[in-house]
This record gives sequence, structure tokens and C-alpha cells, in this order.
Amino acid sequence: MHEVLSEQDSASEADVLAARQALDAHVQDVVQWHFNPESGCSFWLDFAKKAGWDPRKEIKSFGDLQKFDEFQDEWLRGGPVQRWVPKGLSGKPVYVFETGGTTGTPKSRVALEDFRTDYELFSETLPDKYFPKGANWLMLGPSGPRRLRLSVEHLAQYRGGIAFCVDLDPRWVVKLIKRGWHEHLEAYKDHVIDQAVTILKAGHNVQCMFTTPKLLESLALRLEKMGTTIREVGITGIFSGGTEFTPQWNRFAHEELLDGAYMTPTYGNTLMGLAASAPSSPDNNYKISYYAPQPRAVIEVVDFDNTDKVVDYGETGRVRLTTLTKELFVPGFLERDEGERERPYGKYPWDGVSGVRPFHGVASGTTVGVY
Repeated sequence: MHEVLSEQDSASEADVLAARQALDAHVQDVVQWHFNPESGCSFWLDFAKKAGWDPRKEIKSFGDLQKFDEFQDEWLRGGPVQRWVPKGLSGKPVYVFETGGTTGTPKSRVALEDFRTDYELFSETLPDKYFPKGANWLMLGPSGPRRLRLSVEHLAQYRGGIAFCVDLDPRWVVKLIKRGWHEHLEAYKDHVIDQAVTILKAGHNVQCMFTTPKLLESLALRLEKMGTTIREVGITGIFSGGTEFTPQWNRFAHEELLDGAYMTPTYGNTLMGLAASAPSSPDNNYKISYYAPQPRAVIEVVDFDNTDKVVDYGETGRVRLTTLTKELFVPGFLERDEGERERPYGKYPWDGVSGVRPFHGVASGTTVGVY
């Protein structure tokens, strides 16, 4: 069993009930949209024709989504990606973002405005003291066909700043690891950190940064060799994510790397958006609990053997994601992660997850790179 949030941090029963009612109403709206022949995408409209039941009539609450079988990630591989574009959004500019995988045909999702909306909502969780409005950002993360680069750029612009980005190909990093080319891996990491240092030294007034835990550590150690720190080069606020974020590393970062800079851990992906974290500190042993941007996305922690069953609070299970936006409907997607179910938090009156790490059923075959 894992420690849960204290009584004073817990959400009230009234807030939890209100959030659940809002979620149920949102589910109905999203299902009506995606299964309406006038507004839905061809994937879900074709699904409904073959299913033998009408989701618009039978889905009245979030719990009713159990009527759908488990969402298969293979459905996201290959084309045409237009099958995922809702008719109600046709004619608008479409992006394609890849998610997961280092070999074979990648999984993809279409996006129009979701990435902007998700990061505007996340922006509201950032304290202006450490993430000043108008400040410029360093995007020290993956480039290429990934949502994150455009999302961080939009976050910076939404807050009145400009984002400076590096080139980073995470697929090449994973290949280097798998081939055991450690000298090349170190050289590539140095290449990425070189780019970050060049940006930070160029006088661009960069005060905010996105990066992964591993790259944050590499940057801090490089700056230490240069006789300076993350805080001394101007960084006051960091949001970090992309790889496993343990309490032990969180403590190490606060004690050894940040030099007083503020850091907020996040958990997210191309399908969900961004789950913000409840405050972590020495008082809770730097434990990190994540809360999805409900009702646009819902995280559940389910039993390993019976994925229709949500585990008890504090118990361990697999992360199940449901995405509920007008752009994308994904009911019951089993993530390649596991963790512990957390109680609703005051600011987020719905379930959370802590201790997120690779799902033990696939962890041995998962290669974690810099992202």
C-alpha cells in the first residue's frame, strides 16, 4: 500500500460528485458527436454499423463506456489517417502526430486544436512567479513528428513568450541503446546539450524550460562543469516529463540539480494531453501524483487480470486512458504503464495515479531513451 493524500488535501464529496456529473454529461456530448453521421469520423461510424448497437442510445454515462471493447492500439497504425478526422471538423487544418514505437509503422493521431487547448489548460496550473508571463522558453525535448514540440511552442506563445528548440531524434537514441553504441550515445547526448547551452548563453532571456528528467540532469551537470547552475543561467521554472519520474530522482533533482528553480513533473502522451501533478515536497517524500485533464481525458488504474475492474485506492494496477474530445474519442486504451490509484485531490476532484512506471508485462522489452 502507498501513502495517499492527507485529509486536508482531499477533495470534498460534493466536488467529487459534481466532477462525476460533469464527466457523465461530457461523455454523452462526445459520443453523440462522434457517432452522428453528420459530425463523426469514418472510423467510428463504420464501427457503429458493424457493432449491432447504437452508442448514441446506450451511452449515458462514463460507466457505460464499458460497453466498448478494449481499444486496440493497432487501430492507430497506418492509413489513411483521414478516417480519424470528424466530418464536423472537415476543412480545418489537420496535423498528424506520432505516438510511441521505434520500429515498424508508427501509431498516429490527427489533431486540429487539441494540443493548443490542452496546453492552455496546463498553463493555468503554472505559477507566474516561476513561469513569468512574457518569458521565453527552451524546448529541450524531441523534435520531428511529435506533438510536444508544437505544444511547448504554443504554451510559450500563449504566455507571451517565444520558444527556442533543439533538434532531437528519440528513435535514433533508442537505436543507439539497442545496438550498444554507448560512445555514439554519449556523443549524441552531448550534441543535444551543446544546442541547449548555446541557446541559454545567447542572451534570449530564457526563463522557462521543458525537458525530460535525463536531459535535465545532463544539462545541470554540464553547467556545473562550466561553473554555473540552471538557476544562474536564468531558468526559474521547469516542467518536465516524457520518461519515468521517481520520487528518488525528484528529490535528487531538488537537492542537487535545480539550485532553487521550480519544477513541476507531468505525465502525458499524444492521446491524452497533459496530466498535471499535485504538489510534491519533503513533507510527502517527494511523491508524485498525476491528475488527468478531466473531462477531456480520464485516467483509471485497473486490475492487471481484469481490466474492467478499477483497483482500490493505494493499490497497484495498469493505467487505462479514455480520451474525450471532439477531435478524438478513445475509450479504454490500456497504456504501457502501471502505478498506484490515488484519491481525488482538492484541485482535481477525481482519481489520480502515482508511481507511474513501465507496465511489468512489457517493461523488459521497453527501451527508455532520453525521451
